[in-house]
Amino acid sequence: MKETLGRHGLLTVCREARCPNVGECWGEGTATVLILGGVCSRGCAFCNVTSGQPAPPDLSEPARVAAAAAELRWRHVVVTSVTRDDLADGGAAQFALVVEALRALPSPPAVELLVPDFAGDRNALETVTRSCPDVLAHNVETVPRLYPEVRSRASYERSLTLLSLAFGMAPGLLLKSGLMVGFGETREEVVAVLEDLFAAGCRSVTIGQYLSPSRTHPRVREYLPIEAFGELEGAARGIGFPRVASGPLVRSSYRAGG
Repeated sequence: MKETLGRHGLLTVCREARCPNVGECWGEGTATVLILGGVCSRGCAFCNVTSGQPAPPDLSEPARVAAAAAELRWRHVVVTSVTRDDLADGGAAQFALVVEALRALPSPPAVELLVPDFAGDRNALETVTRSCPDVLAHNVETVPRLYPEVRSRASYERSLTLLSLAFGMAPGLLLKSGLMVGFGETREEVVAVLEDLFAAGCRSVTIGQYLSPSRTHPRVREYLPIEAFGELEGAARGIGFPRVASGPLVRSSYRAGG
């Protein structure tokens, strides 16, 4: 996996964000491709991806993603990106080109896009939904009260609006979101977020434990026991979510094709 991705000049969020499941997922032949470079224009407090001034989009990237997917025989490809506030469309056109390249393969895989908020740009979101991915994901990451601390340059309301708009644009599209716990939120706050996500049109949700990537990142304020993740899964299913993944090492793309 590492050799093939490196030969095609591709990054993965698995390595850039130090995902705890990298060994399991790569062992099963799955990965989450990170497009539009490895430098994010924002820099959320919890994330290990480098922040700064990104490079211009690489027009050869969609073809390279498709080539790697074909060589690795991926059946379900997850494509995400750094946030690109420096681009007029937030990188939406590049997402659409990647979907187009994957759909052109002789045996096209299912395509899941994990997108940023595109700074609330409706036209950018339309570009992505028109590309017809199989799954469209956008993570809220935490409860609204903690946004100033965890996601100071993002907006909980903007993320919910993006999901609601996507549901209106493509009602048959599976919408997905995810959040981490352990930042100091209450169980009641997490359940309220789940209710908001369901109301926005999401039918797939992931809940995982926040793990601090380094000493310079926010510390973990609580390690939830396995039983708590089971309770949150039960709450999500009680709200109506048919697809729920809840556990300490769950991340938004964990077993995405399962």
